[in-house]
Amino acid sequence: MANTQNPQRVETLVIGGGQAGLTVGYYLAQHGIPFLILDAHLRIGDAWRLRWDSLRLFTPARYDGLPGMRFPARSDAFPTKDQMADYLEDYAAHFNLPVRTGTKVDKLSRQGDRFVVSAGGRSFEAENVVVAMGSHQQSRVPAFAKELDPNIRQLHSLEYRNPAQLKDGAVLIVGVGNSGADIALEVARTHRTWLSGKESGHVPFRIETFAGRFILVRIVRFIGHHVLTVATPIGRRLRPTLRFQAAPLIRVKPKDLVAAGIERVARVSGVKDGRPLVEDGRALDVANVIWCTGFSNGFSWIDLPIFGTDGEPIYDRGIVSSVPGLYFVGLHFLYAMTSDTVSGVPRDAKRAVDAIVRRLSSVKTTWDQRVGEEAGAVAHG
Repeated sequence: MANTQNPQRVETLVIGGGQAGLTVGYYLAQHGIPFLILDAHLRIGDAWRLRWDSLRLFTPARYDGLPGMRFPARSDAFPTKDQMADYLEDYAAHFNLPVRTGTKVDKLSRQGDRFVVSAGGRSFEAENVVVAMGSHQQSRVPAFAKELDPNIRQLHSLEYRNPAQLKDGAVLIVGVGNSGADIALEVARTHRTWLSGKESGHVPFRIETFAGRFILVRIVRFIGHHVLTVATPIGRRLRPTLRFQAAPLIRVKPKDLVAAGIERVARVSGVKDGRPLVEDGRALDVANVIWCTGFSNGFSWIDLPIFGTDGEPIYDRGIVSSVPGLYFVGLHFLYAMTSDTVSGVPRDAKRAVDAIVRRLSSVKTTWDQRVGEEAGAVAHG
């Protein structure tokens, strides 16, 4: 184990080795900037590999490649989560990106003009830090979940893999976002299933059809990538709501849930006699609860004065002006509605790296000027 008293120094440290961190690494390498990527998972791509078994991307493969390397699948196919995970692993190997896996960051702070990062027994110092992690880091469940009967099997969507994990008996799925709808359809094949909550609308076409794959997905992506951004009036107006609201259903439609025999119920409001209580007063007799209730950013390890009253980091298009040298990539609606998607990450990653290049150039210029002034003073001494 490395001695934390003798930190490893690196010019730029990237925290997170998913699609955001690898893309940042690609652009840093293009500029010849020394860097190191830290990732908590044991294997590159595990953030995808460890999701539920049947998960597939919502965009065709033509949109799922990162800069410099196309996705190795038919352009109109929807990759599985394992194909995406393997692609990220191959991407890092192809570009020889320096990724240190199994390294979970415990703290990010600042001492003088350098950032200090501790990760277990390791310590790092850096001039620049890019936090390249998505908004889905820490599972969120209501406080009353602990009051449920201990015989009820509880899983968060982050832990769910397949129906084999569930006990015999009914299943309550809480949350009607894309994960809740996808999991409900799968679970309903083998278990009586209740689905609690109301969806935030749905995409009004089938993404798997010819029109969906080749035409409509382009329109939706254009709107999310170029219209719903912080640079447009409509994007700025909708961003506060869209950041914290579940996305519209993409693959599953409400009528699919009905056709599968899934029983829709009101919002879960608490617990009664150890059972989940819905707002209409019913206590549901279930053997399993799957919480599809979202995530928090999980940034408690960042010990820097960069957070607003809502607990979210304050930045301008990923650049933290209050702490020079700190950047974010991969967060939901960081710049656009697509900022946390595979196809949206490259633009934000490039912006962060361009800012790093400018900063390093500015620091070098200031240093050269200082050296020149000191040399001139000695010459005239």
